[in-house]
Amino acid sequence: MDHEFWHTRWEKKEIGFHEGTVNRYLHVHWSELADHSTDAVLVPLCGKAKDMWWLHDRGHPVIGVELSDVACKDFFEEAHAKASVHPGQPFTTFRHDNLELWCGDFFQLVPEDLKHVRLVYDRAALIALPPGMRTDYVEHMTAVLPEQVSILLVTLDYQNDEMKGPPFNVSDLEVDELYGRDWDIEHVVTNTLAKDHPFAKRKGLSGATESVFKLKRREGTE
Repeated sequence: MDHEFWHTRWEKKEIGFHEGTVNRYLHVHWSELADHSTDAVLVPLCGKAKDMWWLHDRGHPVIGVELSDVACKDFFEEAHAKASVHPGQPFTTFRHDNLELWCGDFFQLVPEDLKHVRLVYDRAALIALPPGMRTDYVEHMTAVLPEQVSILLVTLDYQNDEMKGPPFNVSDLEVDELYGRDWDIEHVVTNTLAKDHPFAKRKGLSGATESVFKLKRREGTE
């Protein structure tokens, strides 16, 4: 999955991975993670997720990182919000109030970019990546985030032969394998999607599960 894959998907509006509403797990579990703070939030591989407006409306400075400029433009246009655009390398920044979308390659982030971030919301990043890229993603995330940081992670699992991602299936065991070295993992909830659930039905799945995790970085792993 190279950059061209994602640019093509957005240009052709082949974005079945876009949820279109605020995620239900964000509603329910965010306060457990944020503890009523208004700390800065990173949303990796954010697309045009409405979740970012939800976080912004609760007082959080938000940095979304997204490869596609189509997604970045659509995000603000669909909300009828004006954004100032600041071209640069390696990111072009779209800014509205304290909500910023950084258009560019997530793997170009450096620790200085995120030194003020204390929270991460990942509903669509880990499951957007094929197996061969997930270890690189987690290692880079761990390398660029400051020590005092927590993640709300939402994953999706289904039978591997029933669908070609994205979104890809990520098991609870794989989450443990990817994050277990540097992060304390709390498995919050797993919900089963029935065969007649709209997503499962649309994708022809016999069933699927969604899991929610709270991850807290262990001290000394920066």
